[in-house]
Amino acid sequence: MKLKKVLATGLSLLMAMGTIAGCGVSTDTGVNTNASSESGVAAAEKTDQKEESTTKTDGDVEEITWMFWDDMEATEDLITLGYKDVIDRFNKDYEGVYHCNVITTNLEEYYTKLNALVASNQTPDVFIVSPGPNLTDYVEPGVAADLTDYLHEDGWYDTFNGGVFDKQTYDGKIYAVPTNLAAACVFYNTEMFADAGVDVPETYDDLLAACETLQSKGYTPITISAGTAWCLSMLCGYLCDRENADLDAIAAGNASWLDQPFQDAANKMLELSKYFQPTAAGDTNDVATANFYNGEAAILIQGSWAIAQINGSNPDFEEKCGVFQFPAIEGGNDPNRIIAKTDSLAMSSTTEHPDACIALMKYFTDETAQKYTAEIGGKIPVTNVDIDYDKAPKQLKYVMDIFAKATGTFGFYNESLASTEAGSTFDDAMVSIYLGNNSVEDGLQIIEDFYKENVWNK
Repeated sequence: MKLKKVLATGLSLLMAMGTIAGCGVSTDTGVNTNASSESGVAAAEKTDQKEESTTKTDGDVEEITWMFWDDMEATEDLITLGYKDVIDRFNKDYEGVYHCNVITTNLEEYYTKLNALVASNQTPDVFIVSPGPNLTDYVEPGVAADLTDYLHEDGWYDTFNGGVFDKQTYDGKIYAVPTNLAAACVFYNTEMFADAGVDVPETYDDLLAACETLQSKGYTPITISAGTAWCLSMLCGYLCDRENADLDAIAAGNASWLDQPFQDAANKMLELSKYFQPTAAGDTNDVATANFYNGEAAILIQGSWAIAQINGSNPDFEEKCGVFQFPAIEGGNDPNRIIAKTDSLAMSSTTEHPDACIALMKYFTDETAQKYTAEIGGKIPVTNVDIDYDKAPKQLKYVMDIFAKATGTFGFYNESLASTEAGSTFDDAMVSIYLGNNSVEDGLQIIEDFYKENVWNK
């Protein structure tokens, strides 16, 4: 299927569902940071912040900052390297006029650090953000600037594919600009599957059988991170959706977190967990992903942003890296629903250099950057750019095939619930169930109690 047709299909679904949510690139995804738990200098002191791309500039140069969740000087992630190229091109082309300094921190602490800077009146001029409750946290208090007029004044808006601004829009005003699109998928080692005589699973029962066979052949079936809670949450989100969990009813207070779909999903997570690597409880996302591309496990459940990390860290692995959509559950919800998300950019409402900020954002969405996104990074571009499909990582075709079959999308649970705090509560509850610190019922009761106190009675 042609790339533009797939884009039209995928993005129209995002419009229809209205539930796309954002995440990161180094590992990416939904971020479990308990962002609201700390603020100000105290939070800043706990976070390892690094400023990069800093050079002495003429006093007349307008200097801006951009905050990101990966170390651009020490990464092998191809999307991050593409972002580094954006900054380098911007600084070169605008030499003597504008200059962008990059503030980086690790993914897990990103929102804690960003909130600390906001609280201390040091909001970065431009910062990456996830659409959904995370973006809402910066729109409602007036931290993020309205970008609507900037997008429309010179036709910039018209370069984007339809639907990408739906979850960046509040009361008809656009507050963030997307840079790419990704889907949560199941990556697998084709050589291990072939050696074990395992076919790509189409159902949950097939997945269990495949894991059992892989394990009997001496392979670790699944690598996942519970140390980075959103990774386990991604799996649980798929299981909840396949079990017909109704988030709209939850949001309205017409359903309970103790309802059967959530209990069945949590029990299936526990059933799958016996096939996780032994160190899953403490492994970070980066470690779990490295287990996969280093040939230490057969399956990785992750967002398609992982293509950039996999191929950047181990280019030879691309040839044996397959991708399939999360399997169906018999008698469950539509199996062609997928988790989808964008990375997005917001501008500080207090920046003294809005023109420089907009110029930088346009570099992230120009033809050079968007072609790189697909042809090198393996993510789906958000603008009407012509892609040389033959240059793109082969995993991108698998992801596009998944989008082509998709009948609907939904966001990461930790970025689709009533608030960022609700998302963190869900993440933490899933980890506590996995670790055995809570039973399924007790873990779900924690989420239920949060909603009773903070959502349903508000």
